[in-house]
Amino acid sequence: MSLRRRLELLAWAGRVGSWIVEDDYDSEYRYTGRPLAALQGLDRENHVIYLGTFSKVMFPALRLAYLVVPPDLVDAFRAARLFAAQHPPLLEQAALAEFIAGGHFARHVRRMRALYAGRQAALVAAARRQLAGLLDVPPAEAGMHLLGWLPDGVDDCVASQRAAAQGVDAFPLSTYCLETSRRGALLLGYAAVNEQEIEEGVSRLARALERR
Repeated sequence: MSLRRRLELLAWAGRVGSWIVEDDYDSEYRYTGRPLAALQGLDRENHVIYLGTFSKVMFPALRLAYLVVPPDLVDAFRAARLFAAQHPPLLEQAALAEFIAGGHFARHVRRMRALYAGRQAALVAAARRQLAGLLDVPPAEAGMHLLGWLPDGVDDCVASQRAAAQGVDAFPLSTYCLETSRRGALLLGYAAVNEQEIEEGVSRLARALERR
């Protein structure tokens, strides 16, 4: 969202007395332009509940996440946390805190941002070569996934099943939509695979989508 729309959303929350839940799980991986200000950082009236996780930024097995909540909600969230789990992973928290304090986390993010930017570029380039007319895969400014847009009339659930038969995980956009999407698309992850695997995966995806 643009800065203007973000400010409008915050103003709306202030008028109606609502909370905004901001799930900012991969903002570290932005590849172009300046980082976007989080809603929580723009909020002056304490209407934003901010969520983040180290499972995406570091690795999935590190099951640590965090909340930044308005001061009036701290006690309620602390109580909810106590009921959810009585024994948070103290050892992992201590190790991660030392990792951050030593500057290793910032270096890790810089290194992975460059790596993921290269993998996204590899996916876009491979799609342009091999998927022309089958799947339109534009680049994105941030994140660890791209959307590949199917031609009009192509069912993305069927396309996803055909991709799976070729050994490619490409999830249909329609399963994430509350309303029927006017155009089908596939969700393509690139962070966990190298450029050679991306090239092979795109080749398999092309074979799957050619079989209509």
